[in-house]
Amino acid sequence: MKDVVFTRGSGWIPSVVREDGRLKLMLGAGADANHEPRTFTFPIEEAHLAVIRQDLPRHLLLWSAVLPLCEAAGTRGRLDEDAAAALLDPVLLGRPVDVDALFGRISWDRSRLVAYGADVGLLERGHVCAAMRTATETPNERRAQEHSANRRRAQRGTVLGPLDEAVLRYTGQYLHGSTVPRRKPGDVDPALLPEVMRVIATAERACAGMRVGLDPRRGKRATDKRDWERMAATVDAAVRRAYPELVDDAVRTVSFLMCSEAADRSRNTPVDDDEAVGGRAGFGASASASKSILSFTDDKGVERKWRWDGPRGASAEFWDFVGDRCAADNEVFTIEDEEMGEGIQLHFYADSAARVTTVREGRGGSDPEYRVEYSLVDGIGGYRALVSAFVRGGCAALDGHGPWMSDVAEFERARRRRDAR
Repeated sequence: MKDVVFTRGSGWIPSVVREDGRLKLMLGAGADANHEPRTFTFPIEEAHLAVIRQDLPRHLLLWSAVLPLCEAAGTRGRLDEDAAAALLDPVLLGRPVDVDALFGRISWDRSRLVAYGADVGLLERGHVCAAMRTATETPNERRAQEHSANRRRAQRGTVLGPLDEAVLRYTGQYLHGSTVPRRKPGDVDPALLPEVMRVIATAERACAGMRVGLDPRRGKRATDKRDWERMAATVDAAVRRAYPELVDDAVRTVSFLMCSEAADRSRNTPVDDDEAVGGRAGFGASASASKSILSFTDDKGVERKWRWDGPRGASAEFWDFVGDRCAADNEVFTIEDEEMGEGIQLHFYADSAARVTTVREGRGGSDPEYRVEYSLVDGIGGYRALVSAFVRGGCAALDGHGPWMSDVAEFERARRRRDAR
């Protein structure tokens, strides 16, 4: 049974407990295999407790020094109690100059000290005892996060200027570059906000009219990688021309903001149907509903039917089908018009397609005869154009989306040449 002897603050600062008649320092650190916090203890003496009670800076320094040992224990290992106990006298009872020297030799958790008010400049110069004169019992985690973010940038050789920092704060990426950017003007120094808005306006003008479409081959909400890269390059170039002093992090966060907003617009906009309302040209305006049917199939044999008088157009319905079914082992999709005797097969794994036209129907037990032609496809945009054209006018409407090759060997040579480039 543990009795709490001394505790400080309301956060994670280590407490002193008495267990089986012995004083121990108890602290929480790391997590177990179930992501639950781990708790560690190791013995201390009355002299150590006296310093912990009276000296907040030394208490925090001990915590900082012990945390790496807890992290080394991992999710299920034991704390090296001998190594932890060896830190007690040097950290709690040593002279400031000796404590500074010790922290120059051991691993320690800088972020904990920064969170609890340590002077960052003195820490950087190795004066840990002097740095802790400003320590408080209440942590400021955001201060520690910002310090860690700046240290990571410094390790990459990046030093932020005032406008760089303001731009990153505006997009919410000052702390974490992988965070999805948002517009957060309230986080920016009001004196710098007008200049930040001019940077954003430069980016908006550069990508006006551009879009980041969706790529159903990678899921219903996945974006078109080419569209994204094209917009990012356009924004990057424009912002760098107008603001050559901005560091890469600041320029990148602006292009990330523009692209992510464009992608969100695509995700939140109902899918437009490319084909004309009222039926496909290949059917004719007076075609009966019984003949106005397309069949969508994937490489697993799953089928979905589309009828011209349904609630959605064929293109939208087909790409919804692809978004539902496409996977690493399911990358061949077919649209077939059985009444017209033609179809198109899309090979997503190879950026190619085949159009199939019935030349002669099977009669008297004979097999039908088909003409199969192949073409290379340029990304999801090329596939969308093919599907739209086929829906509107069948295989004949695909003539302008070639060249189409009936010779398989010729097609394979063309594909290898493209892939080599």
